[in-house]
Amino acid sequence: MLPVAIALGLGTGGCSALSGDGPWMGGAGSTSTEALPFDVIDLTPTTVAAFRPPTSVDRPSITSTLSAGARVAVAPGDVMRVRIFEAYAGNIFPTIQTPGADLGTQRVGDDGNINVPYVGVVRVAGLDLPEIERRIVQQIGAKAQDPQVIVEIVADRTHTVMVSGDVKNPGRVSVLEGVRSVVDAINNRGGPAGPASAGGAAQGATQYEVVLRRHGQVILTAQYSELLAGADVGIQKGDEIVVRPNSKLFTVLGAVQRAGNYEMSKPNLTLLEALGQVSGLKDERANKTGVYVFRMGDLLNNPTAKARVFRLDLQQPVSIFVAQQFGMQARDVVYVSNSPLYEYDKILAPIYRTFSIVGVARGTVIPTTLF
Repeated sequence: MLPVAIALGLGTGGCSALSGDGPWMGGAGSTSTEALPFDVIDLTPTTVAAFRPPTSVDRPSITSTLSAGARVAVAPGDVMRVRIFEAYAGNIFPTIQTPGADLGTQRVGDDGNINVPYVGVVRVAGLDLPEIERRIVQQIGAKAQDPQVIVEIVADRTHTVMVSGDVKNPGRVSVLEGVRSVVDAINNRGGPAGPASAGGAAQGATQYEVVLRRHGQVILTAQYSELLAGADVGIQKGDEIVVRPNSKLFTVLGAVQRAGNYEMSKPNLTLLEALGQVSGLKDERANKTGVYVFRMGDLLNNPTAKARVFRLDLQQPVSIFVAQQFGMQARDVVYVSNSPLYEYDKILAPIYRTFSIVGVARGTVIPTTLF
């Protein structure tokens, strides 16, 4: 009877002496919450209403005010192509049916001028394309009969935004190519880089943050997923867009199938989906009444805010619906406590093995039914 007495004694008092796989949460329910550095909230159909995930509502984006007919002024660095036609053959410039009207490309110099063959130096900085065409016609004068001039921008160096950071092809993109918003510009450079920068599949949009700078000032900081949902904003020439990783993670510990850190696959992830990502609870170990979510207070905006511990009893059928309505946040810690019998079993198992060895050595058979 001595082994039995020792085992029972340790079984009733040993849980406080031997550590388990995580914090003992029994005191959270019995201790006054005023004395705790956190608030304990039981998740019920009534209390969960305040912690539902944000609803993803698609809304119209605010795009750039640059329309198709907007005035586009040329500036130093731009590269243009000039073509000149005449109405009749046999003159300096060919007719529209005859090849050879393309006079090549001209880069606008730092002085704001281009040099057009047969025309000379043309001042173009600050002018839009129709104004440049009219100016070339004026400078041709009597050299040609009813000349027709067509000017195109080949390489835009002025009406551009810079896209840098974690994108597949960082670089400049021209707003003259139909790029009107931040998302347009990012997609034009191949989208977020993801794990394989050479064209591999991009990571989830929730794992990237976008910063928009204008005239040296930050005017937007948002998750890429928020921009895709409709928070997109218009861009202006000279803007700088930076895409950087900003992983939204939550942690799962305790009696689950696969503990660890996990990315939030979407902005409105629920507790039930989070438990699904870890393949659920361990049946032989988990305490179904002890599912907890630890959440830090908003120390940045409210230094006095207390942390919160949400408690869920999965033995109640309604808790499945409650878990479907509870919204996860980045840095949340989900902890599933061990069942009391599992803790006792961790204590009794080594004791049983010890006395089994002693019993075998003495030729005594210890009945397993006692343990």
